[in-house]
Amino acid sequence: MTMLTHRFDSALSALLPRAVTRPHRAPEVDRVVLARRSTRAFTDQEVDPAQIREILELAARAPSGTNMQPWQAYVITRPTIARIAAKIDACGVAPEKAQWDDYRYYPDKIPAPLNARRRAVGAALYGALGIGRRDVQAMRTHFRRNLDFFGAPVGIFVTVSRRLEQGSWLDLGMFMQTLLLVAEARGLATCTQAAFAPFHKVIRPEIGMGEDEILVCGIALGHAEQSAPENSFRTERAPLDDWARFVPVAAEV
Repeated sequence: MTMLTHRFDSALSALLPRAVTRPHRAPEVDRVVLARRSTRAFTDQEVDPAQIREILELAARAPSGTNMQPWQAYVITRPTIARIAAKIDACGVAPEKAQWDDYRYYPDKIPAPLNARRRAVGAALYGALGIGRRDVQAMRTHFRRNLDFFGAPVGIFVTVSRRLEQGSWLDLGMFMQTLLLVAEARGLATCTQAAFAPFHKVIRPEIGMGEDEILVCGIALGHAEQSAPENSFRTERAPLDDWARFVPVAAEV
């Protein structure tokens, strides 16, 4: 290294901010990620409103393209949850027959192996509840518990403007995942619920949601009912080699 190069590197180093040594938090983060699950039975224990605000504020630190922060959230508690559930029940449309007229979560035909995974989680859930494969009525009764946020004391409706494109939906997904993990880190349980989306026309006037907004899903928030059988099973994940490809470095010419 020449003297001139050494002086240049020294000057450049002086201009750059000093590297910050970040603490090693992998075990802590891993625990939260592995602990998070979809909870489908909650206690009636209330959640402190200040804690709900804290969770939302931290979730808003999620990545967002050009920092647009395209998400909107409507927080409701038991009286409003009960009123909306009653309105949906009175609209005359069964959840299993509701029309997805604002956006569609699933395609008409789900390809393999995705459909097999979907069937497997349904079988595991209903198996934990002791519901047989042919007991359609019991399955529908349980599914309707979605509309009461599974008894959670807090419900959150998440929306995005219909004027935005797919990138903003990606941002919204990262916001939601951050919210779930922040809640888990505070000992709170959650469940994301797309079941509300077909009933957006019923829900809009109840929460003051604009016509410009698409109701993406609901999120149940509260304390898990530990003894509930539907909270006892865990979903599996496909092996890494089924969906990850480690592309080799191309041979030099």
